[in-house]
Amino acid sequence: MRYNTKGLILREQNIGERDKLVTVLTEDMGIVKAFVRGAKSIKSKKHSTTGQFCYSQLSFYSGKDSYIIDEAQSIEMFFELRSDIEKLALAQYFAELACELSPQDEQATDYLRLMLNALYMLAHDKKPAQQLKAIVELRIMSLSGYAPNLVACERCGEFETPTMFFDVEHGLLYCENCASGNALFPLPLRIVTAMRHIVFSSLEKLFSFKMTDSELSELSYITEIYTKVKSDRNFKTLEFYNSMRTL
Repeated sequence: MRYNTKGLILREQNIGERDKLVTVLTEDMGIVKAFVRGAKSIKSKKHSTTGQFCYSQLSFYSGKDSYIIDEAQSIEMFFELRSDIEKLALAQYFAELACELSPQDEQATDYLRLMLNALYMLAHDKKPAQQLKAIVELRIMSLSGYAPNLVACERCGEFETPTMFFDVEHGLLYCENCASGNALFPLPLRIVTAMRHIVFSSLEKLFSFKMTDSELSELSYITEIYTKVKSDRNFKTLEFYNSMRTL
């Protein structure tokens, strides 16, 4: 059976001397793993069009035990990511998040649009890296069923106080009057407002907010912790990205 779809190459792995295995985020089939025969040859038309971060129009078929991509035409290559090691490291973290949290064998348009928008803005310096990191972390967690309950205080229903308190383990929010316990993270209202925006806004408005550098650092810190706790995963690409930022 043959399939035609658009997809973003998230990961590539060399297989033998000529072939590679790619992990692709597609709009209508979610995560797909497929072989690309002869793709390691620089003479192959599929050498670059099935490289990591390439968004391509793909044609593939179902073989005996796997999918095989036999045609690929690039739509967007995101070349700018490769000229900056810190950008590349963050993009690889986004790719690992998408590989781990995107669905398989089902529609994944929202995941794909999130990744494409984030990579475009990262590549072209449209938004600060820490803002993009926080958006991708919290939004992809929400899409995959781990959205925190940020509507109001879990106990009394208060919508906002100058400082709110976040229960990372359970994804719950508490006001100043109801907060108790050492496991709660105190968050200024500006951070809570940004988190609400990321979880609840439409994709068209998702990236349209501004914060100071210190606020973005705090936002990125809490979304990172939430992502690691709720996904119960350690992301090697995140460790590398954080090590690059400290150099």
